[in-house]
Amino acid sequence: MPNFGVPELLILLLIVVIFFGVGRLPELGGAIGKSIREFRQAMSEEKTEEPKALSGSEEGKSE
Repeated sequence: MPNFGVPELLILLLIVVIFFGVGRLPELGGAIGKSIREFRQAMSEEKTEEPKALSGSEEGKSE
């Protein structure tokens, strides 16, 4: 796995600024944060729904 140091991160930040522009960086950060929150919420909902799905499928088999 590659190790990212300060120079690599600065180059990456420079490329992002050139590509998206300084004005759109807050929008981009907000969109990434929202995506991560939605992903975590979906993962936690999936974990809580698994037992319900198993019990629901067992009920259907017994009928």
